[in-house]
Amino acid sequence: MFQSRFPYALKDEVTKVVGLMADKTYNNVTIDVSEDIIQYHQDHEVIMFPYRIYYMDNSNDFTKGLSEQQKMILHCIYSRSCEGFVRQKHMHLLLQMDYGDWTIPYIVKICDEYVVEIVEMTYNILKDQDTERIKNFCSENRESFCKSYNRMISYWNEYYRHEYTNFHHYVGRKLFRECFGYSKSMARKNKFGL
Repeated sequence: MFQSRFPYALKDEVTKVVGLMADKTYNNVTIDVSEDIIQYHQDHEVIMFPYRIYYMDNSNDFTKGLSEQQKMILHCIYSRSCEGFVRQKHMHLLLQMDYGDWTIPYIVKICDEYVVEIVEMTYNILKDQDTERIKNFCSENRESFCKSYNRMISYWNEYYRHEYTNFHHYVGRKLFRECFGYSKSMARKNKFGL
């Protein structure tokens, strides 16, 4: 199931990681992954992964035996968890690594969601890094990226406007602009199909 969510060259690595993951789901839900699929383009490939997974996180049981690449795969998969603390834990671990370009779709996607603590953590790590690879990815996926920016705004408006009354000071805006390369010109190009 997850083998098609990563570059083909990682197929065996993904198979190993998935084979170690728990089959048990949170609250014994009957679905293991959501039907909603996230889609991006990267290096002339289509990258698709589920919006949410419902598998329990048993990674503490086996992480030490994984290669760095396998750990990145694991962190990407669990960044889609239905449990916010699991998403945050794995994204934090991924961002501490010398992560590959193929992990960037997972990094960008988690930042348009409603958990401001994940957005803050991501910004605090990325603000001091060279994020040119991420900016290139966002530019390559301009339409999806602009939707992500708008989604981030809608969560600010719904949940965080009282804490960050000035949107210009909101951490999500800073992350998208400073680290991901969002600009008004990007939005205009997207709007007019340029």
